[in-house]
Amino acid sequence: MRTSGKIKDRGAGDSSVQLPLTTLLSHALVAFTIEFDNEAERQMPHRTTNHGATPNTPGVLCRPWLVSLAMWANCIQFVGEQGIRVGELELLASTPSNLNGLERWGYITVAPDPQDQRAKPRRSDWVIRATPAGRMAQDIWRPLFAVIEQRWAERFGAARIARLRKSLQTLVDQLNEGLPDCLPILGYGLLSIGPQQNRRPSAIRRDRIAVDLPLSALFSRALLTLATEFEERMNLSLAICANLLRVLDEQGVPIKDIPRLSGVSKEAISMALGFLRNRGFVVIETAQAGGRTKVARLTPEGKHAKDAYPRLLGKIEESWSARFGEDAVRTLRESLEELVGEATAEHSPVFQGLIPYPDGWRASVRKPETLPHYPMVLHRGGFPDGS
Repeated sequence: MRTSGKIKDRGAGDSSVQLPLTTLLSHALVAFTIEFDNEAERQMPHRTTNHGATPNTPGVLCRPWLVSLAMWANCIQFVGEQGIRVGELELLASTPSNLNGLERWGYITVAPDPQDQRAKPRRSDWVIRATPAGRMAQDIWRPLFAVIEQRWAERFGAARIARLRKSLQTLVDQLNEGLPDCLPILGYGLLSIGPQQNRRPSAIRRDRIAVDLPLSALFSRALLTLATEFEERMNLSLAICANLLRVLDEQGVPIKDIPRLSGVSKEAISMALGFLRNRGFVVIETAQAGGRTKVARLTPEGKHAKDAYPRLLGKIEESWSARFGEDAVRTLRESLEELVGEATAEHSPVFQGLIPYPDGWRASVRKPETLPHYPMVLHRGGFPDGS
């Protein structure tokens, strides 16, 4: 098993550079999520845009739209038999969800409380309830965290995964207690939205200690903390820097190649490119006179941002060593490097679990050569690569 934690990075002057801690966390989180999603897709009756609906299942009247792990973490896990008020959900989840989407996709209903006698109750007082399809999804999703973690223990070694979990727990126990169990849906400019610092802790927030959290939540809490610290000091989001600026250069990269180079969906790349172009970091042009291939080329300002991004991540990791202990951060890095390797499909151990089931939607698309260097969680369903 490779443990170098180095990768040939497009556009880097050194052909072998140490991966940022954010990239290591991202690859581990995305790999866990995809494996989770693939198993959920196999077990749950559902429908998708390109693949239609699964065959009729006895006793199942509704097949919900397929979504990713994030939608469990930011909504579905909190919707009990009595339902939950809209305002309470965000306090419990510590991050907004896509309620309109989840309702449209068949998992929940959102409506005024029948017992509320006011003519126009506030939206925050409306009640979210799981539909029969939502309750089915809860029954399927809830045990899958332990299933995937056990697979990792069998695949990579129980001692190795125990060491990774302990290193994450040690770190996460020292972070903001209001962190969500998943990365938030990316906001304007693809910024990560951390816990609101000015919000008083809620009496209904039942925060769990790190030992009770699934690996995906531990990865997410550490990664979100790094991202928000980065974005407080950078004028671009970590998602844009890590996934798009990283693979661009001043000569121009064909736009059609960017999803393959970045591991991110073309829809997410389109959003990021539009933002960068509008702010003067990138220009879009044809590759040559009379040609049709569109390329994205960094402007001087874009090149400056690309160069600044890894330096800032390095400074933040150094500050973490000072805050949380050099041994703790080093152990976490080493544990992640054992799993992520060189962060490519050919040389990364985590890719071993990413083979989709034959009838899964990922079996019909191009196999990824790499994974996102920061998850692109969008309103589209919360998939970690923006799909």
